[in-house]
Amino acid sequence: MFNTHRRLLQMMKMLTMPLLACALLVAQTTAPGVPAGKPAEDYSGMYSFLQDGEFVQLSIEDAGRVTGFISRYGNLESDRGQFLDHFFKPGKLDGRKLSFTTETVHGMWYEFKGSIERGAGKNPGDEAYYLLKGTLTQNSTDADKKTLSKSREVSFKSFPQDMGTAPEKQN
Repeated sequence: MFNTHRRLLQMMKMLTMPLLACALLVAQTTAPGVPAGKPAEDYSGMYSFLQDGEFVQLSIEDAGRVTGFISRYGNLESDRGQFLDHFFKPGKLDGRKLSFTTETVHGMWYEFKGSIERGAGKNPGDEAYYLLKGTLTQNSTDADKKTLSKSREVSFKSFPQDMGTAPEKQN
């Protein structure tokens, strides 16, 4: 239970830091009294992954550059139940077409090729407002240094953006 709460706090920190940085950047680049242009859709955020408690953190940067990581449970005897973070090698977003490959952790890495689509969420910030849909390939190397690959079609839902915020207390 303690590890779950600690992990939730870590996820909340990861979400708030990029938002704060973006707010500061906008504050510095927008002249007072000049209306900012309509921003492009921002697909940055957290998305579900293969099991409950696992997630993809996606950050869309300038010129379609994509950074982030996959946080998943270890499945080897030596790391079972521990969280492993697979950071992206720089990925790419071209319109809504998304692709990324992760770094190798404990002999395993992932490749994703697909798109970002609208989901069932009604408003921006709702759960499943966006979906990452496409082909996820799980690659691993065995003891003989042979690469094994397993591909599957996936659909990962965006997490609600206000997750973990508590309403303000009124006096």
